[in-house]
Amino acid sequence: MSQQVQPTKKHRLLKISILRYNPQDPESVPHMQTYELEESDSMTLFIALNELRDHQDPTLQFDFVCRAGICGSCAMMINGKPGLACRTLTRDLPTEFTLAPLPAFELIGDLSVNTGKWMRNMSERMEAWVHMKEEEVDLRKKEVPMDPQLAEDIYVLDRCVECGCCIAGCGTVRIRPDFVGGVGINRIARFRLDPRDDRNDADYYEVIGDDSGVFGCMSLLACHDFCPKDLPLKTQIAFIRRKMAEQGMRGYDKVLPTPKKKAIPIKPVK
Repeated sequence: MSQQVQPTKKHRLLKISILRYNPQDPESVPHMQTYELEESDSMTLFIALNELRDHQDPTLQFDFVCRAGICGSCAMMINGKPGLACRTLTRDLPTEFTLAPLPAFELIGDLSVNTGKWMRNMSERMEAWVHMKEEEVDLRKKEVPMDPQLAEDIYVLDRCVECGCCIAGCGTVRIRPDFVGGVGINRIARFRLDPRDDRNDADYYEVIGDDSGVFGCMSLLACHDFCPKDLPLKTQIAFIRRKMAEQGMRGYDKVLPTPKKKAIPIKPVK
């Protein structure tokens, strides 16, 4: 009995338009360049871009490290929306689509941007590290156990990979380049939960209680919609904004900054 021959699956022909520009080359000008590529089974944008660079254009610039949605390096604008190339299947896109670098970040070339520089500046402004109650930690002491639910809550917020998708989709960043965005507010929410951090709401108000911080958010919530790690950004923004509003209200019984801040005590309004 003869075996039945399986018909060959026909793959789509993709047309990928990529914004090309090298700011280091004085002769380079921004322009769209279109490539054609045959789609393969379970192809991701990461695979497609590597195929283009390996076989069609070795000058194409884009970033990648982990290929598993953990490092955040391959974030880019995919048909006008920020996302990770390694987690985007080409079958979920039309046959013709565009790729561009994330806005708001320093452009390195083509699809490559310097998110690290922006994230470091933001972290320094947010003082994004644990401010220990003890100046010197005794490593010989037994660790203090943490409530499992609290540890889980901190872990949920700590899953941010600093990909920049929330910043690229943020309307406030377009008009306020100093806005810390969803990633910065989420960072404050994470350290506010941490029992090892001795800061209080007055300390957090000093770094995030203005228009470049939580009060600059226009509540468009594109950061929440485009986060590839599904972080609860809208919940954290609303919560931190309420706490900072309470701290800044006139006549409110304010929490004073920790003594080491050497801040001038706030006198209650009579």
